Amino acid sequence: DVHQHVIPDVYKNELARVGVLGSGENPWPAWSIPRQLELMDELGIDAVLLSIASPGAWFGDIDFTVRLVKTCNETMAQMVADHPRKFGAMSFVSLPDVEQACKDVAYALDVLKMDGINLQSHTGERYLGHPDENELYAELDRRRAVIFLHPQRPPARNMPHYSFPAGYTELTFDTTRAVTNMLYNGTFAKYPNIRWIMPHMAGVTPFLLFRLGGLDDDPKIRERIPDGVAAYLRRLYYDVAQSPSPLALRALLEIADPSRILFGTDYPSARNVEKVMRDTIEAVRTFDGFDDETRRNVMARNAERLLPRFARA
Repeated sequence: DVHQHVIPDVYKNELARVGVLGSGENPWPAWSIPRQLELMDELGIDAVLLSIASPGAWFGDIDFTVRLVKTCNETMAQMVADHPRKFGAMSFVSLPDVEQACKDVAYALDVLKMDGINLQSHTGERYLGHPDENELYAELDRRRAVIFLHPQRPPARNMPHYSFPAGYTELTFDTTRAVTNMLYNGTFAKYPNIRWIMPHMAGVTPFLLFRLGGLDDDPKIRERIPDGVAAYLRRLYYDVAQSPSPLALRALLEIADPSRILFGTDYPSARNVEKVMRDTIEAVRTFDGFDDETRRNVMARNAERLLPRFARA
């Protein structure tokens, strides 16, 4: 399971200091390491890739962010040290400070030996792919880093009000904005060694392939994506967390290499918390668009190839 979250007390306590008491409109869900391990055993999940993710670490004060990032990364690294066969972890970085974020990458990967980096779909006023962040992408490319992207609720202001909770739509839309921004700015072409895991099947990206293909028709943009939109989308990894309806899985297969589709559940951040794990397992097991070999790859082998220490374990 490449998409599970942890909510350690140190993170909740630090965010409470700046008035943040949950993720978006939701309070923090019930969570503990013992219950996470129990559910893994109950459902036959051998290993999970942990991240803290939304709402991130940037709340307008870079000194606060730097301290929070270091504390959270060390906390997650200890969780992995305590359960090395069960857990991997993706580290925070101190964006929007690009120079500090590069230092965080070195500490997380070289010292803490974490499995990869967790980047938010946007930080402050910048979506992923902004040219101001190219120094960070170059460092991640040099390291062939595994990057787990996670959405934030978008920074849109002065929008008409809607009645439903933003998590139903805005997180998937924000992932799509980040993917599109990286396509538009040529991030995938410039930094081909970064291995991106896109959550929730990259939002609504599969359904927008025709529209996004319009980037190929603009000569100036085509210089940034010389292989074409479809080719770069096919090189990404996609998890199925909170997304595996038959309709969505068929759309994903139109843009994704089946060897890059990964199992994920989003536990415990889904509204139905533990039920989402069982529903996702059942959806992947029963989807008629997967043959047995593809299903085994999606459930485990694709992730093991991406994160080989788990295959060895």
